[in-house]
Amino acid sequence: MGLALRKEKILSSVVESYIRSGEPIGSKALLEETDLGVSSATVRNELKALDEEGYLKQPHTSAGRIPTKKGYRYYIDNLMKPMILPERLRENIERAIRSGAGAPETILSRCVSVMAELTRAACAATTPSSDEARVHRIRFVSTGRHTSMVVLVASNGVVKSQLFRCEFVLTPQLLSMFDKAVNEAFAGVKLKDVTQGFLQTAASGMGELTLFIPDVMVAIYDAVQSALKISVTVAGQTNLLFSDSYDFDSARNTIRFLGDTKTISGLLNNSRTHMIYLGEESRIPELRDSAVVTARYEIGGENAGAVAVIAPLRIDYKTIMSEVIYAAGCVSRAIGDLL
Repeated sequence: MGLALRKEKILSSVVESYIRSGEPIGSKALLEETDLGVSSATVRNELKALDEEGYLKQPHTSAGRIPTKKGYRYYIDNLMKPMILPERLRENIERAIRSGAGAPETILSRCVSVMAELTRAACAATTPSSDEARVHRIRFVSTGRHTSMVVLVASNGVVKSQLFRCEFVLTPQLLSMFDKAVNEAFAGVKLKDVTQGFLQTAASGMGELTLFIPDVMVAIYDAVQSALKISVTVAGQTNLLFSDSYDFDSARNTIRFLGDTKTISGLLNNSRTHMIYLGEESRIPELRDSAVVTARYEIGGENAGAVAVIAPLRIDYKTIMSEVIYAAGCVSRAIGDLL
């Protein structure tokens, strides 16, 4: 059941005032900021009621109120208004992310760097899940008379490379034959189906190339195994140490979480299109004093990885949510264009 309109206005004012100033706000200041048209006594009563209902709290006796996690949650779910980012900011975010458009990993690296700088918090991003990914293309890049590089491009945008060496000379004509035969055998195959048994079957069907292909198949297998692993890119951890909204233990716990790539990928890749976790909602003890603002990016119309800002609870949610959603969209477009 929702709050009455007047309580909603008061709660929204308290949350937004505290986000701006970091200071508790009382009834007199609230009346100056809002158009409630009621007495100071009425506002005090409403503040007391919101306190008793768990939406607000007094940090100490005779102080004004600040929001609780329950108060932040109600504000985010019911009162927060969408924000349209300024055009120049959108252009700067897009330009920064596209400056890393050589591979999905560099796109994500640029994304977390620009978001950490923009929000003055920590940022993380996960590579796309490979559960349903397929081989999109395999290329060969000559690196020497006896060496070459396999470049695997997967349907989810992941690009992995692996060097291989052969006893015979790898001529352009031979690499061209490898290219044709390998792509005929692998195109559209799910990464998780590229097993050693599949490789043996594929190699045995390549006729005269069968004797030349074993080292190539080993390189492809290694590239596929690398592509199947979800990796996490993180930036801005030190921003948390300088936040006046964290105590030392909270900052240390959050930084500890950011060092656990398995836990990060589990949290981000299980999130919906975009969402905000507050404290214990993440079910991660180290984040009890933190907010995680996440947005998924898409490749080919399908949910892929995620981008997230990790910060103290006192942040400008409507601005950061808009920035994260826009950054995730930039990642989608950049990786899509790359493919």
